[in-house]
Amino acid sequence: MAVEVIGLDLAKNVFQAHGVDAAGRVVLRRRLRRSEVVAFFAGLPPALVGMEACHTAHHWGRELSKLGHQIRLMPPQFVKPYVKSQKNDAADAEAICEAVTRPTMRFVPVKGAEQQAVILLHRTRDLLIRQRSSLISAIRAHFAEFGIAVGQGIRNIDRLLALLQTGAEAERRVPPLAAEMLGILAAQLRAVGERVDEVEAKLLAWHRADETSRRLQGVPGIGPITASALVATVGDPRQFGSGRQFAAWLGLVPQQRSSG
Repeated sequence: MAVEVIGLDLAKNVFQAHGVDAAGRVVLRRRLRRSEVVAFFAGLPPALVGMEACHTAHHWGRELSKLGHQIRLMPPQFVKPYVKSQKNDAADAEAICEAVTRPTMRFVPVKGAEQQAVILLHRTRDLLIRQRSSLISAIRAHFAEFGIAVGQGIRNIDRLLALLQTGAEAERRVPPLAAEMLGILAAQLRAVGERVDEVEAKLLAWHRADETSRRLQGVPGIGPITASALVATVGDPRQFGSGRQFAAWLGLVPQQRSSG
């Protein structure tokens, strides 16, 4: 009973595999520890392996494809309708096994390690910018508690922080303990700003080294950050049948005017 199609439900530690033969008969149900996954699939003949697309799916897609298996990643929302019973690992694996064979199913290309590294650059930058914004908001709010306010914008924060360096004037408007705490926030803000600059420098260097990213920058309104993000996220643009499909994937769709 050769396994033709396998649905693999991913998890942190315990995975669930569900396999069927060419006639659709169930020939495999197996719980796998994380350390057992590669060895288990190495002992199977090449098969079609379906997984829900998630952060770790690309890693497992690369590992299992090295063993000769054909990997297909699917958006989780497209797999959900195939869950027949109460949601659990076994039911999810069976639903994945069923969904991956559907002729109209949409698949997600497996990302390479380098591609994921560039995405991590963008996510790190996004996290640091959110931390910087949070610190700026906190500093503005705490100064406002003592009746000190400036206009919106990151540049005006320097005006607030300058008050901490004016000696007697600062002590008159801000108590020493509050000034000490604001100094800690200011130091953290400077450190995060330096990290943002470091990450953006690495992004710019990667952008300059990548031909596709440089070509995308030639499009009006697209700079190095957007161009490198598109290259890293999209991967192979041939997955889209037209520019309209790509626009819909980005969320740029026309207003609905149908009866629905």
